[in-house]
Formats: sequence, structure tokens, C-alpha cells
Amino acid sequence: MRNYESIYIIHPEVAGEELTAMVEKFQGILTEQGAEVYNLDNWGVRKLAYPINKVERGCYVQTLFSAEPQVIAEYERRMRLDEKVLRFLTVKLDGDFPAIEAAEAAEEAEVVEEVSAEEEE
Repeated sequence: MRNYESIYIIHPEVAGEELTAMVEKFQGILTEQGAEVYNLDNWGVRKLAYPINKVERGCYVQTLFSAEPQVIAEYERRMRLDEKVLRFLTVKLDGDFPAIEAAEAAEEAEVVEEVSAEEEE
């Protein structure tokens, strides 16, 4: 399986439970097909760099996952069909996820600090 990062922008009028349902729907599309979702991050509503269909703001959602290449075709096809998705981009990542590596490194540093603090006592 390969590692991917997907960012999509949802229309700003979609909010609350409807937004949560949409994010879960796209996550479900991935898990249905055997993908493994590692991180799902809702960045909230932000100003777009340029208007898309006369809309100037959008809700950004980032997903980090591992999947087979054929999963991406179905995932993007379903995004294209949903009118509430303004834009999306899925890219293949080389190696491991940078954010996950940073979190693991921070955990290791924290454990080392705790051990050294216990040794000093």
C-alpha cells in the first residue's frame, strides 16, 4: 500500500452535523475499499486564494491514509460527483507521513526526558 495525502474544500454553507456527516462519508469511502486512515484533520473555514463559483471561503479537510492505487480513482470520482466539494487534491507521499514521524519523535523525546528526570532524583 502507498501513502497519500488528500485535501478537499467543502462549501462554507455546510456546517455542524452535515459537515461531520460529509467528512465521515469520505472517510467511509476509503475504509470500505481497504484503505487505512491515519489522520483526519478539519482545518475549519478559511478564505480561498481565489473565488470558486463565486464562493470566497471554504472548509478545508486534510486526510492522511494508506491505500492501493485503484482506491484513489473511486475516492476522487465520488468527490467529483458531490456538488458541495469545491476542490480536492490527492498526492502520493514518498516514505512515511511527515506529521506522524514528528509526533513519534516528540513522544520519544518526552520519554527520554521522563527517564532522565527519574534518574536525577
